Amino acid sequence: MTGRAMTRFRAAAGRIDAATPAHRDRTVDALRALAIAGVILGHWLVTALVVTSGRSGSTLSDQSPLAAMPWLTPVSWVFQTLAVFFLVGGYAAARSYAGDYRGWLARRLVRLSRPVAALAVFWAVLGTGLYLGGESTRTLHTIGTLVLDPLWFLGVFALLTALTPVAVMLVRRLGAWAAAIPVAVVAWVDAARFGLGGPSWIGWVNVLAGWLVPYLLGIAWARGAFRGWKAPASMLAGGIAATAALVLWAAYPASMVGVNGARISNLNPPTLAVVTFGIAQAGLALLVRPLLARWMRRPAGWAVVAMANLSAMTLFLWSQTAFLIVTMSGLLIGKLPGLHTAPASAIWIAERLAWLPVFAAVLAVLLLVFRRFERGQQLNLAARTGTPIP
Repeated sequence: MTGRAMTRFRAAAGRIDAATPAHRDRTVDALRALAIAGVILGHWLVTALVVTSGRSGSTLSDQSPLAAMPWLTPVSWVFQTLAVFFLVGGYAAARSYAGDYRGWLARRLVRLSRPVAALAVFWAVLGTGLYLGGESTRTLHTIGTLVLDPLWFLGVFALLTALTPVAVMLVRRLGAWAAAIPVAVVAWVDAARFGLGGPSWIGWVNVLAGWLVPYLLGIAWARGAFRGWKAPASMLAGGIAATAALVLWAAYPASMVGVNGARISNLNPPTLAVVTFGIAQAGLALLVRPLLARWMRRPAGWAVVAMANLSAMTLFLWSQTAFLIVTMSGLLIGKLPGLHTAPASAIWIAERLAWLPVFAAVLAVLLLVFRRFERGQQLNLAARTGTPIP
């Protein structure tokens, strides 16, 4: 960054810092930004679109470095941050809901639907072009899966948002222990499908129950729970211990994301292991808030977080598209290492890390084009005045 650009950035950061209301909890925005960044980087690191050749021509297949290199499993512990996002989502919903359920819900769902509609139109046009251009069915299926994969998250988030009044009522009566109810549901479902030979479809109950756990913890946080360090520390320690026990003695996968070819996925649908892991993440997030608060007092750091929060859904939804644009464009040159090659060795990791700035640059361009669909005129006003949106 040049000296002039740095000066302009510092001036803009100062305006954003000055325009931020004093009562705003900046650590909530920081946690949301970190959660989104974790998911995006996780997708870029553990997804490999490998070029394979056959009688019908070249196709792209989705392969995971976690399958070829199991020692990379700890990467999934760092970048699978969905529980933190649902924690912050529950907090924000509880703080913003104050009656007028229909109007409140409509405003929140509109914020989710606008960026989804833009993504759908973009890929409907591009997908049709790829099909008419003769792209293989297998490649189109792989692309479609990667593009649509983030949408399950928004569907669950929308449903939990709609259930916020019920969730608030549970927390009002039971406090943070309300989260024990969906934990018990997840445990029962896992016991039924893994231990009692129940149907596999019952696991989809956990899609709602599993993510309701951090959502309820977020509501409890908004209502004044977790003021000291003891409860978050207990969540962290207990979550780690429970997850370790499930992996070591109950045959749950160690990876907190799905691995191609694995018999069980901790994430799709959520298992008890990913729920206990999420409780540990929530405890850690609450414990690091004092550190985040110090960082967020710095105008430069706060400016980055504030602007990221203005377009959080756009960043999340379009991150896979940025990855696919780079991957598909690279095919015009040839089979590029770290982009189209099989993730079979540590060399591939170094090659993939070199591509991350390229993915980020393309995502930045997509953000400039499509961020207006997330907040509309409100986003444009905030960008001009430096006032963060609640």
